[in-house]
Amino acid sequence: MAMASIATRARKPNLLAWRSLRFRATGGGRLGLASFSSSSSPTPASSSLSDPELEPPPPPPAAGTKVLESFREDFEIGSRLITLETGKIARFANGAVVLGMEDTKVLSTVASSKGDAVGSFLPLTVDYQEKQFARGLIPKTYTRREGAPKERELLVGRLIDRPIRPLFPAGFFHEVQVMASVLSSDGKQDPDVMAANATSAALMLSDIPWGGPIGVIRIGRICGEFIINPTTDELNLSDLNLVYACTKDKTLMIDVQAREISEKDLQAGLRLAHPEAVKYLEPQMRLAAKAGKTKKEYKLSMISDRTLEKVRDLAEAPIEAVFTDPSYGKFERGEALDNITRDVKRTLEEEGDEESLSVLPRAVDTVRKKVVRKRIIAKGLRVDGRQLDEVRPLYCEAGYLPMLQGSSVFSRGDTQVLCTVTIGAPGDAQKLDSIVGPPSKRFMLHYTFPPFSINEVGKRVGLNRREVGHGTLAEKALLAVLPPEDSFPYTVRVNSEVMASDGSTSMATVCGGSMALMDAGIPLREHVAGISVGLVSELDPVTGEITDYQILTDILGLEDHLGDMDFKIAGTRKGVTAIQLDIKPAGIPLDIICECLEPAHKGRLQILDHMEREISLPRTQDDRNTPQLANLKFSNEALRRLIGPLGVLKRRIEEETGARLSVSDGTLTIVAKNPTVMEKVLEKIEFTVGREMEVGGTYKGIVTSIKEYGAFVELNGGQQGLLHISELSHEPVSRVSDVISVGQLLTVMCIGQDVRGNIKLSLKATSPQQASEPNSVVKQAVSIWPSIKDGPGSQEQDSKEESSSQSIESYASRAPSILIRSAAECEEEEKSAGLLETLQNSKSSKKSASSTEKRSQLKSTFSGEGDEETEKEAPTAKNLKLGMRITAKVHKVLGRGLVLDLGNGVRGMYRFEGEGKADYEVGDPLRVVCTSFSSKGVPVMSLLKDD
Repeated sequence: MAMASIATRARKPNLLAWRSLRFRATGGGRLGLASFSSSSSPTPASSSLSDPELEPPPPPPAAGTKVLESFREDFEIGSRLITLETGKIARFANGAVVLGMEDTKVLSTVASSKGDAVGSFLPLTVDYQEKQFARGLIPKTYTRREGAPKERELLVGRLIDRPIRPLFPAGFFHEVQVMASVLSSDGKQDPDVMAANATSAALMLSDIPWGGPIGVIRIGRICGEFIINPTTDELNLSDLNLVYACTKDKTLMIDVQAREISEKDLQAGLRLAHPEAVKYLEPQMRLAAKAGKTKKEYKLSMISDRTLEKVRDLAEAPIEAVFTDPSYGKFERGEALDNITRDVKRTLEEEGDEESLSVLPRAVDTVRKKVVRKRIIAKGLRVDGRQLDEVRPLYCEAGYLPMLQGSSVFSRGDTQVLCTVTIGAPGDAQKLDSIVGPPSKRFMLHYTFPPFSINEVGKRVGLNRREVGHGTLAEKALLAVLPPEDSFPYTVRVNSEVMASDGSTSMATVCGGSMALMDAGIPLREHVAGISVGLVSELDPVTGEITDYQILTDILGLEDHLGDMDFKIAGTRKGVTAIQLDIKPAGIPLDIICECLEPAHKGRLQILDHMEREISLPRTQDDRNTPQLANLKFSNEALRRLIGPLGVLKRRIEEETGARLSVSDGTLTIVAKNPTVMEKVLEKIEFTVGREMEVGGTYKGIVTSIKEYGAFVELNGGQQGLLHISELSHEPVSRVSDVISVGQLLTVMCIGQDVRGNIKLSLKATSPQQASEPNSVVKQAVSIWPSIKDGPGSQEQDSKEESSSQSIESYASRAPSILIRSAAECEEEEKSAGLLETLQNSKSSKKSASSTEKRSQLKSTFSGEGDEETEKEAPTAKNLKLGMRITAKVHKVLGRGLVLDLGNGVRGMYRFEGEGKADYEVGDPLRVVCTSFSSKGVPVMSLLKDD
């Protein structure tokens, strides 16, 4: 018998500690516990654990020494070297095996209760655990311990339970516990399949009666090529994740997640998986032959033939009468069957048959099973009167709860589910703490099965294995049609509430969830529907082989309980997206499994037709309850301002608005419940971060200070702008404080920028002016912004200079609105104000003719003539380019040049080529061309002399 040797470490052994514990190294890689009373006898040693220079060769093991023997089997599947080892650790367990694949190792142990079994079912418990030490990490919890089982651990436990449970012998009701844990993980291999194979090997080594071994394999597909035992990186590229469990010639369990794979390709994958999974069987049997225990004789709880015959005589006829009446509903049928059981019990009590009374529920259930199966196989008659391939009546309703983002109700027969959809920000994604796989997931489906759905009383507890399993199956089915993350980065949660249950609520969840997602406006590629297929078979009593069978489409809960198989298949019109196969007998031939795919496909298409008649495309209407989603790009500096220290500002915005904000790679994602919330959060973000200032754009800001000539407003993420007194109201304003106050929130319009880029704001531009007379045109004198001197506070100083030294500008800034109906009235008003006299006195005699022409153009501008042409030719800050020819006006005459008004609030500058200051006055029109831009972005203009 081969003995596995123990590898020595690089460091030198601590000989004192080794000897003080009275351990000694033995030949063949064994660890022996020295006996105090026994003497040693010489035996050859094949290896030594210690350095021969440090310690003399160890003596041979003494008589009575406890020797730890380890047994190992190495084999290869799909280019992966796999090892099975037992005897080194967990020696007291009934069966313990460590399965290794590269640097990933999984330990699985089994144990069974002592004494007689109590109950009428197999109390099998499978606990799977992934501790963080397996990948060299410390848990992030407060106590730094692993807490309650996570969803993944529950799912892997179910994956192990489903193939091993059918192989326990009938009547074996002793408690069995399987504990699987990951010892180390390299992140390349998923330990779930490894744990299932290790559990099979541990059961083979134990004394528990079990009809194994089994083999479990994972199959992937990349670019049409199947891959055996794919790594986690390969699974990310695969369009198929198939987990297949079998015995030598029969299928036990199938679990599939796919991206619309066709039934033909799926069959090819199943037929490839079976021979690969069988390769796990021979190494397990060799290991069991070396180190396995003799199977123990457990007492089986069986129904005697006498009891079964007596119950059949009393109950078979009335049970058959109930099942032949299709008018019975689920609860009416159940009540009638309960009455039959009570009648049989009364008869047995009168006879004093205690043996039959102790197993009466199981005996009656056995009779029911035989009656139903006989009718289905012999006559093709189902409990509710349907044909074998007939789907129950369907009811679909999308938008059942209009207040929610998405909702639907789906009914198939008496089975009914209510599905709702909630959309969140990317930051709402579920954080996963698994040793393999992605760190988070953005799509979640939570399935709930309340007791009232079957008219029972129950208690709501924590995570339920059944609910987690059903929800994950529906989640995998819908995941294939979701839009990719780069185009739809939001987190989506689907809630499925079972309202009534009579079979296949998980497949109803798939249908209801698909409609709810479309009702929420999520761009699914197409609908996904699911259906459950059952099997009723007849076995040869001698060989145990199936001699006859019938396939049932859309099974009832009773047909699931009394049948052999629950084959759940979900997909689109193009192909399958998810499969889950659970069986009750000790395996079903793969040919029958593949035959079930065709009726499932026909039933799925029928359901899809009903769903598409209700809702065929994602909803696009934008009403008050439609969720709003937005992606905004900002610089890192702007995002830092938005988040604030320790995220205080971001949390405050979320609390005040109810929206969700998520920041990632320069992108701010906003998820709001409705348009009102979105508008509110955008307003707060704009005020905090700001956006690009544009002439004519409206912004919200807060008054920070008030001066005699206007007020300074903070807006657009901290920028300052001047709100001149002339821009406060269409009516005359004598004091700024009469209209606004410090701290007041205002909605203002940007009306331009000066040469230095300072912002000019207007409050009156945000509200329309009411005309005092019909057909009158109201014109407001334009306030003129002075040049900006260098140094801090220049904007405020220049405003004061404007108020005191520029008589025309001062007049214009304080003049009330003027009603002008014609050019003549305009000229008369200007004369009364002294404006024309001022202009005429400042002209030289040689320019009198030119001055008259300029004044007529000025009058034309005030009277509204030529406005349309000027507005059409005036550039904006965005479209102004080199070489563009413009008719500008003198805005300001400086010592070395002119400040030009190019229109639309854009200012440019012209430098004097000689002593030409006296030749230009405010308001003079000039034909200029843009020749360059200054270092601060101010356009530099030149005169067009020969234009």
